Amino acid sequence: MYLNRKSNYDKEPTIHLSEMNQEAWQGYSEIVNEIKYVVSKLNKEKVKIVVETYPGVRKEEIISAFKSLNPALVIDADDVTVDEGKVLAMIERTLTDDRVFGVMSHFTIDEFIDPVQLKKANTEINNVESGIIFVYGFGASKVCDADILIYADLARWEIQARYRSKEMGNWKANNHDEDILRKYKRGYFFEWRTADRIKKEMFNRIDYLLDTNQKDNPKMISGNAFLYGLRAAVNRPFRLVPYFDPGVWGGQWMKEVCGLDPEKENYAWSFDGVPEENSLYLQYGDVRVEIPSINIVFYEPVKLLGDKVHARFGTEFPIRFDFLDTMRGGNLSLQVHPLVEYIQDKFGMNYTQDESYYMLDAEDETYVYLGLKDNINEEEMIEDLKRAQRGEISFPDEKYINKIPAKKHDHFLIPAGTIHCSGSGSMVLEISATPYIFTFKLWDWDRFGLDGKPRPVHIEHGEKVIQWDRTTDWVNENLVNRIESISEGEGWREERTGLHEREFIETRRHWFTKKVHHETYGSVNVLNLIEGEEAIVESPTNAFEPFVIHYAETFIIPENVKEYTIRPYGLSEGKEIATLKAFVRC
Repeated sequence: MYLNRKSNYDKEPTIHLSEMNQEAWQGYSEIVNEIKYVVSKLNKEKVKIVVETYPGVRKEEIISAFKSLNPALVIDADDVTVDEGKVLAMIERTLTDDRVFGVMSHFTIDEFIDPVQLKKANTEINNVESGIIFVYGFGASKVCDADILIYADLARWEIQARYRSKEMGNWKANNHDEDILRKYKRGYFFEWRTADRIKKEMFNRIDYLLDTNQKDNPKMISGNAFLYGLRAAVNRPFRLVPYFDPGVWGGQWMKEVCGLDPEKENYAWSFDGVPEENSLYLQYGDVRVEIPSINIVFYEPVKLLGDKVHARFGTEFPIRFDFLDTMRGGNLSLQVHPLVEYIQDKFGMNYTQDESYYMLDAEDETYVYLGLKDNINEEEMIEDLKRAQRGEISFPDEKYINKIPAKKHDHFLIPAGTIHCSGSGSMVLEISATPYIFTFKLWDWDRFGLDGKPRPVHIEHGEKVIQWDRTTDWVNENLVNRIESISEGEGWREERTGLHEREFIETRRHWFTKKVHHETYGSVNVLNLIEGEEAIVESPTNAFEPFVIHYAETFIIPENVKEYTIRPYGLSEGKEIATLKAFVRC
């Protein structure tokens, strides 16, 4: 229906690194043999092997495999940290009572080390006269110095899948059966922040990186090969590994265009340009390693983001591209995002989720709900939202909210504080700042979540940030299709499509039948091929190999690339195609 052809969307984009083929291993047999070989080369009576794990790694799988080393002593890092009750008491304020929102934590793993247990562990280590000492787990690198240091990494999306399946709970929590949103909250606000602080310290120290995403199918690369892959990524265009998820409002567009499982009921959204959530595939010969793509941001922030962007955001990737599919689905929840001062004060975030909806596709009579109608009664609207939450009424949305017709290639700007949602029958490329979790749902069209529970609604937060002066005329003037011609040449034209002045992201749309020259403007560039079958990205100086992209694919150009060209390719040659580019206004 949406393509009349076979999908060419690449769901497994990979960076090939043939120079390091000999420094990758797959399967525990190969991996343990490599470690045995290194142990023999050390020629030491006592060898300390430390495996630092990201929270969520299957520790029992690791210890089972490495027992073949016949270690003289095994120490689980969990036995050196404080007990579950003390952890909970320490992080209680971070977690809050809310089902979804906590406060960004600044804990380090050292705060959870029990000095008595640490001293005991060190005594046991010192008492071993010969043999292998094996220390593993979250915080293992704090127990002792390592002769061989391995970092066991794990993608955020895989962690969430393990939460959902109830395979695991949180670190130091017996909560396998707890609500997925509460488990995710504890990971997002506490565990991942703490673990990332360890990770940042270890990039130049690790001897090996262990990919633990697939059960009983580990991959391992040397520390040198790992860093080589990160350095290679910031010198060329690359794509992240997308993932797709169903939802109560999900649609059918991504199934066809992205070549997804047609038996699934729907797909609601996809992250295909969010380094904090997505993965990166690195190929070493026959071994494909999956790493969290945030590792690039941590290790090469200046080359990836640009010096000015790094100065402003540190090791955070500030631009997010994702898909929202409501084709033959339902409306998104009516929502609003917090103002900067609110997100800083309540949740400890540095910046907020300004965003926009770019319409990749739309059915007839599709709408975007955006801003407020004129002369509404604020107190009456909030009371109606609360009554709807209690189940007393269905919220009369058309009494209060603008319902604006939408068509393909429209661009709607949504600065924080603006009430909004996309309606059914739309395929949205959402371009936004990255704090994606901070969405205050105001009404969800009387729906339950896929888990059978009422979806969280946060009127108490939302009413404090709604900008009541963003009414019909202001919305139409400031937020709807603010498209401005920038420049043009033979076979191409460039337009500014946003974002709003309150938002730090600039977007540019290029229509072209011939090669277009781009510069990075001192910022990382994030692009999507919004029209056309395929295009090719090339370096004017042959600094990187030509990079082919396909319709609807998001790709990243590190600021370190500086300049690049894009032209129609393959099935698109001789046709007009288009890209949408986002970068940080510097």
